[in-house]
Amino acid sequence: MKNKRRNFIKNLGLMGTTGMLMPNLVLGNTQENNTIMTNTTRPKVLFFDVNETLLDLTQMKKQVGEALNGREDLLSLWFTTMLQYSLVTTASGQYEHFGNIGAAALQMVAANNGISISEKEARNVIVNSLRGLPAHPDVKAALTQLKADGYKLVSFTNSSNAGVKKQFESAGLTDYFDERLSVEDIGKFKPFTDAYTWAARKMGIKPEECMLIAAHGWDVAGAVWAGWRAAFISRPGQQLFPLAPKTEIIESDLQKVADILVTYK
Repeated sequence: MKNKRRNFIKNLGLMGTTGMLMPNLVLGNTQENNTIMTNTTRPKVLFFDVNETLLDLTQMKKQVGEALNGREDLLSLWFTTMLQYSLVTTASGQYEHFGNIGAAALQMVAANNGISISEKEARNVIVNSLRGLPAHPDVKAALTQLKADGYKLVSFTNSSNAGVKKQFESAGLTDYFDERLSVEDIGKFKPFTDAYTWAARKMGIKPEECMLIAAHGWDVAGAVWAGWRAAFISRPGQQLFPLAPKTEIIESDLQKVADILVTYK
């Protein structure tokens, strides 16, 4: 009887210790996860997301809002639906141009709100609005600084090859980049790991020698999980994914990111 009592007390003590540890284990709040490692080694290639990171989507959102009968409150739903179905497409082993997925998402959101938009009308709205976007005010000076400092700059986008070519010509960004990469060539959208692995291999470098600069939490998370380094630009309305690993650089615009990167050796 005494032995049973001693074992019960012993087990209770162990449970108490475990109870104190469990919240940290469940929530992932280990000391390692809460520490941002400072790595000042210069990445071999800087990869840039395009839409919203480099290009200002304000004009596009206005045009999409007009197509939705002025329902600008539906813009966030449209954008997340577009991202959702790009993932559905890749997860199902399929591929379709990002602009066409955006048009399909526009039709879906419209239909759910009693608005009729034909496939042709939806595609015209998305393609035309995507290809005439201006660069954010901080972009050109930051790219100039990074290029002058010897960095290799590569765009890496979910948009098609033809689409990003038109976008860069319209925004005056073509000459800043050493190369343009589109997921069209692998047929898998970011943030699938295969997309980042392909991009690193395409540039002939290891994942840890890559850094993605993006204004989307999902893109940054995908890159870090693929073994890349990352810098997050917290454009208005954008947030990091709290369950993803910590991001090396977090700044409000590209110029501030560039000011940090030029100090790397």
